[in-house]
Amino acid sequence: MSTSQSEIGFIRRLVLKHVREAFVNQDAIEREWRGLNFTAPPDWSRAIDQYDRFVELVSTTGALIEFLPAAAGTGMDSIYVRDASIMTDRGAVLCRMGKPQRDGEPAAQEAAFRAAGVAVLGAIDAPGRLEGGDVVWLNARTLAVGQGYRSNADGIRQLRDRLGDQVDEVITVPLPHWRGPSDVFHLMSIISPVDTDLAVVYSPLMPVPFRERLLEQGITLIEVPHEEFETMGANVLAIGPRACVMVSGNPKTCAALERAGAAVFEYEGSEISLKGGGGPTCLTRPVLRA
Repeated sequence: MSTSQSEIGFIRRLVLKHVREAFVNQDAIEREWRGLNFTAPPDWSRAIDQYDRFVELVSTTGALIEFLPAAAGTGMDSIYVRDASIMTDRGAVLCRMGKPQRDGEPAAQEAAFRAAGVAVLGAIDAPGRLEGGDVVWLNARTLAVGQGYRSNADGIRQLRDRLGDQVDEVITVPLPHWRGPSDVFHLMSIISPVDTDLAVVYSPLMPVPFRERLLEQGITLIEVPHEEFETMGANVLAIGPRACVMVSGNPKTCAALERAGAAVFEYEGSEISLKGGGGPTCLTRPVLRA
């Protein structure tokens, strides 16, 4: 059965934005990276090579991949396509970004979705804020949403209203201050479902009630060690049940996943992930899973 309300099913339809359209060229990178809080300017040529390898990995499920075009009002951050929308079985909910420099991304995605025949269910309006990186389907009827600097209470309320009877529960997960408003911190910075009963987590930044809820649901937690949190060990994309893609350089997390029976595919992400704070979940907007 196909659904948009899953983080772990086999990806059948996927939206990406190639680094060529998001980063544009080295000159554009030099103009933008500081204002977007990248840790360093990505190298254009290496970024293209890394992104092409990433596309190869996410293509292994045979998914239909659709690339967003370059669009006015979007910048380097638009490579992280997950954040500007949320997928439901009745269509996309367009987000309202917590990072002001990304304000143009939801409208750009809306235009691309409508052109591709993807239904649009609604949008988050001011004063609501909501980013897709804060939204995690625990199962087809249960949604967890992080409340922090990128997504606020009104945005979560609006999402719950848009979903209607598509869900039984929307769990609000309070997020920590951590490094403050300018940092990239989403709920998916600390949890990535890999199967119905398996998730990668970084427990030191996870609220106790939420962690206990995961355990009560019978989910085995793969604990990311402190030294691998900074290299995005907790940001893992399931391309199917117990099959996942992660940034290379996290050997302990990778080994723990493999011991749990997961197939792990790695990509070098220095230019497209680590410098911009966006791992494989951030780089992808699954539209349909099976």
